Amino acid sequence: MFSIVVGSIIGAGIFVLPVSLAPLGWNAAIGWIVSGSGALCLAFALAKLARGGHGIQAHIAEKFGAIPAFIAAWGFWCGAWTSGPLLALAASAALSRIDPQIDAFITPLAVAFVIILTAVNALGIRAAGRMQVLTTAIKIIPLFAVILIVLLHVGRGEPLQPMAASPISLDNIATAAALTLFAITGFENATAPVDKIGNAKRIVPLAMLLGTTFVALLYLLSSTSVSLLLSSSAVSSSPAPFADALASEWGETAVQAAAFCVAVSAFGCLNAGILACGELTYAMALKGDLPKLFAHTRKDGTPVYAQCLSAALGIGLIFLNSSRDTANLFTFIIRLALVGNLYLYLIGTAAALRSTKGAASRILVVVGVAFVLFAFYGAGLEANLWGLLLIATGLTVRTATRVTRSRRLAQAF
Repeated sequence: MFSIVVGSIIGAGIFVLPVSLAPLGWNAAIGWIVSGSGALCLAFALAKLARGGHGIQAHIAEKFGAIPAFIAAWGFWCGAWTSGPLLALAASAALSRIDPQIDAFITPLAVAFVIILTAVNALGIRAAGRMQVLTTAIKIIPLFAVILIVLLHVGRGEPLQPMAASPISLDNIATAAALTLFAITGFENATAPVDKIGNAKRIVPLAMLLGTTFVALLYLLSSTSVSLLLSSSAVSSSPAPFADALASEWGETAVQAAAFCVAVSAFGCLNAGILACGELTYAMALKGDLPKLFAHTRKDGTPVYAQCLSAALGIGLIFLNSSRDTANLFTFIIRLALVGNLYLYLIGTAAALRSTKGAASRILVVVGVAFVLFAFYGAGLEANLWGLLLIATGLTVRTATRVTRSRRLAQAF
């Protein structure tokens, strides 16, 4: 279970996150601590909610009804498909560090990655799980490598780069916490196989807490290390900040190796993400929340139309914001994807609060609820407005779908 949690959390987001965090200076480090602590409370709450083995959405429906449960599932889905463009952009940006000529084609290359991997998944490929294990092992290498370089600099008494001169303030910390929380999301995926694990009431919460703690500490140290090895302006303008940080110590060969690791990592995560988006779309269609078309599968059970829908939305998001520079584009997508997940976290922790007993446990869940509200604040007005639009769209689609089905049933009789 520990490996499931760690593998679910570690994605490509951490490799592009320093670009958005660099201007925040030490607020970023404080943000990591805040988001890591908040993520632990969220992991604790969601683990308690899923102990019965019926899944988070089913438990939310029991506590609050079908519509809040749908909003949580829809928010989770929106967070998933909006993350796809970030993964595609991260892969193409990393490759541009290997060959600078690719820099002019980052956007079309990202779109190509989405199309290619959607086509692969539509063929019913079964290697996504194995690819994810391999890419998880690969992606950890640059994280530990930049930490090692900082330790070598300290050991040799060599100076490090100063952090950006950004004042420590509530607004800056909130922004940093929202951005960093995005990189820690994924621990909720460990709740899916609860009914297949012995002693799940103990093992699942323990694995989620230990796995989240490990990743949060690794992210804090590695992200801060990048900012200590490169100037804030260099990080902000870098398509692959981890690769550039490694160049300061081990030269261009290490840079290209690290960039390749990041590209493979992002590519593998995108593959798994497209698969997950298709399954989420398919599941909502089966419940009657989305048009029946998206519940259609090939003979091997592959939800082709569901996968194509998520891919088309992701490509649209890339083109819609292609006028932004790389740093602003990464930041916008991170915040938008986070807001989608925050609806799941908010409704999930609220449901957990209603079924949690014991003062200590209730305090942790309350802290989780408060942290989600703080993360909404840190995500900023633009991302929250887009998030509200996505939720409103989801409720409209659900209503229209159910009304259409009711009319068809009425006409049938």
